[in-house]
Formats: sequence, C-alpha cells, structure tokens
Amino acid sequence: MKSAIVPTVVGAALSLTVASASATTLEDVQAKGFVQCGVNTGLLGFASPDDAGNWTGFDVDFCRAVAAAIFNDVDAVRYTPLSAKDRFTALQSGEIDLLSRNTTWTMSRDTSLGLAFGVVTYYDGQGFMVRKDDGITSALELSGAAVCVQTGTTTELNLADYFTRNNMDLNPVVFEKLDEAIAAYDSGRCDAWTTDASGLYSTRLVLANPDDHIVLPEVISKEPLGPVVRQGDEEWFNIMKWVGFALLNAEELGITSANVDAMMNDANPQVRRLLGADGSFGESIGLGNDWAANAVKAVGNYGEIFDRTIGADSTLQIARGLNALWVNGGIQYAPPIR
Repeated sequence: MKSAIVPTVVGAALSLTVASASATTLEDVQAKGFVQCGVNTGLLGFASPDDAGNWTGFDVDFCRAVAAAIFNDVDAVRYTPLSAKDRFTALQSGEIDLLSRNTTWTMSRDTSLGLAFGVVTYYDGQGFMVRKDDGITSALELSGAAVCVQTGTTTELNLADYFTRNNMDLNPVVFEKLDEAIAAYDSGRCDAWTTDASGLYSTRLVLANPDDHIVLPEVISKEPLGPVVRQGDEEWFNIMKWVGFALLNAEELGITSANVDAMMNDANPQVRRLLGADGSFGESIGLGNDWAANAVKAVGNYGEIFDRTIGADSTLQIARGLNALWVNGGIQYAPPIR
C-alpha cells in the first residue's frame, strides 16, 4: 500500500494526517500508463541520456523490461535521474515506482528504510583508480593519499573500513554528486578515485586522458547491485523480482529477443512455462501469461542486455566474471518457474 499525506485543518492550525491509499503500485502504474523509474544521473553503460534525452544502459534496460512485462510496451517508462543521496527518499515518498540505480543490497537498507531488494542484477566490488605516473601498484600504498568518494553510498563506509583495517591514514575528499567527484579526480584534486569496479571502468572513459589511469587490483568489498521497491506491496515486489529472474532463466534456456516466438512451440516444459505457453504463472503476479515473453522480446535475455550495454559489444568491455551464469562458471542463478 502507498500512503499519502493529507492536510487537515483543525481550528486555525494545519495538521498532517496519514491516509492509506487503496490502490496497489501496479494499479497506480497501470492507471497512469507508465513506470516511473529512478536511475543514475549519468553512468556510462548503466544509465545515461543522449543529447535527445533518450536513456540507455544496463539499469535502464531493467526498467524497460518491467514496462514490457506490464504493458507489452518497452517505452512505457519515464526516468527520474537521482543522486546517491536522494535515491531512497524518492522511492520512499512515492516519487518513483522502482529504483534501478547501481544500488548495493545491505542489511540496513533492506530492514530499516522500508525498502525491498529481490534480485541481484550485477555482482560487483569496490576498487580504486589512480594515475599511472604516480607509480602506485596497490591500494595498500594509499595511506595519507587524498581519495575522492561519493557520499551517501556504501563506498564511503567501505573506504573507511578498509583504511582502518589496514592501519592506514585516510584523507577522504567527499562529494554528493558523481560528476563532481569525477571532475575533482580528473583535475588532480585527489590522488585516487574509489567506487564500484564497474563504475571505475565507466568513469575512466569520460576522463580527459583515459589511458593515463589504471584500476588497482584490490577489490575491497562485496557489492550485490540490483533494483529496489518499497516494502509492503508484495505484488509489485514479485513483479520486480521475477522480471529479473525471467531474464536470467531465458539466457540459460537459450531464449533470445530474436527467437521468442519460435520458442513458444519448444518441447522443453521449462521454456513453455517461462513464455506462458503452459500454466498461468503471470496471473500470480497480476500480469498476463506472456509477461516474460514480452520482456525478453523487447530487451533480450540477461546475457544480451549485459553484452549490449557493458559487456563484449559495448565500449566498457566488462567481462562477465561473477555475472556469468552458474552453468558457465559464474554465480548468476535464478529460481525456476514451475
């Protein structure tokens, strides 16, 4: 359920009371005709707008997949660019329906903020970038160095933990906005820049001289990244979660954006259940039985999305690594649809 603040006049004073709205998130989304999705303000490969305002990226494609599952319309989504500091407030307040913004799943976020994580779309870890000319080969050599970091993130906490654990002197240079942190590092204000490894490879490409910078070998944290919704609406939570699982299962079963229609007649019962040819699994999450087929046909399976936005077919060229399917040596694994 979603709560709304309703003003009530008592005598000469204005008080606020909380009224519970009866509509579910899915009903609200269907009524307005689109999903309002919170994304990064601009992180190449994950979420960034072009000159015409068209958004693309790994996290953006998750929003598009949800829209396709609900409306069979990949464009039935609007984007709200959010800083790390503002992202949770925007979700809690109902400004957005879904947050798909390189966000780490942690216990406190999952239990204390009224938020719900349900699927890991990208397994990441925090690292450091430095200038080649400085001759630094390990993060353990950064004691006393000025380190640019973005506030309101797990990155800031991990940085402090790492330096404390290794008895190093920490000199953080903190910024609220990502572009400010990158600009400060690029201008030489900081000796190092720290964020998720995926973000390092992304931001390196926008530096004045990308080849002058290297990513150090240390990975200092676990960063399971994924979409987030508000707690208290199980139907919407299940839609978010199972769209993610459907994209993974589609890759494992060999279902692509190009062969969805042909695979409808496949003899494999797992394929038939996923695509809605058998069973009524869509009904259990308030959608049509072709929800997964529509999502995969619109944006591709998990592997197609990964390769297109951040992997082998992109400018980032990030290897699948941990994000390979479990059958290919990675840890990406989705529950079955049955």
